[in-house]
Amino acid sequence: MGIFLAGLSALMYGAGDFFGGLASRKMPVVTVLVFSQLVGLFVAVAVMMAFGQPLPSLADLLWGTVAGVCGTAGLAALYHALATTLVAVASPVAAVTGAAIPVVLGLIMGERPSGLAWAGIALAVPAIVLLTAGPSGHAQKGIARRAAALGVIAGIGFGLFFFSISRTSPVSGLWTLASARVSTISLVVLFAVLTRRTLRPAREGFSIVLASGVLDMGANIAFLLASRIGLLSITAVVTSLYPGPTVLLAVLVFRERMTVPRVLGLALALAGVACISV
Repeated sequence: MGIFLAGLSALMYGAGDFFGGLASRKMPVVTVLVFSQLVGLFVAVAVMMAFGQPLPSLADLLWGTVAGVCGTAGLAALYHALATTLVAVASPVAAVTGAAIPVVLGLIMGERPSGLAWAGIALAVPAIVLLTAGPSGHAQKGIARRAAALGVIAGIGFGLFFFSISRTSPVSGLWTLASARVSTISLVVLFAVLTRRTLRPAREGFSIVLASGVLDMGANIAFLLASRIGLLSITAVVTSLYPGPTVLLAVLVFRERMTVPRVLGLALALAGVACISV
């Protein structure tokens, strides 16, 4: 059951990212962020009410708020990348960067990562090189490099999000994710007001935004349940394969071309994320 939930989490994470990027092709990224996170917040609150989760400590809520700020930056970069560049490059780069950041921060704080974690980080470099290797045209190479750059920025945001969430207590449950959603919504709304950007969603893509929010929070809940039912080492590895569904959907829907180097790069990126996650 744990492996099934982890696989379901990976599918929902991957599909949620794809739908977020797809919605960002139809409306501003700030609009997608606000409404997708709002839906995720409603889902989290509904689950907490159903299971009667106790209130967390102030420290947990503060860490959740910090996580939300970092995650906002990551999601904004990722959605922009998925909407304007190559999904097959941006998503794996974001995943492997996001997995490496907590390891590096842990090292700074005195932790000693395993040899497998370092092997995963080492795989990130050739993975990114292969992912950005595409058709010989200058324009295509420029798009691939921009996708990789945005993927790195997104990964840094995600890595800081994961690190912040890891600072919370195990009993905090979904409260930290809820507080992260609140900080995300508040930050994006403030940015929209200051820059006079509209938050009105396009009618055509609004259902996609809702799907993105439900899938993202559903993935978080599935991962949380999987980590409690099964072995965390196996759960983390299975969930770390989430860029696969994102890239597959991009190939099917956007008809993105998967060259041999990019297929190898995707495989190395997934392997690297899996190694780091163990």
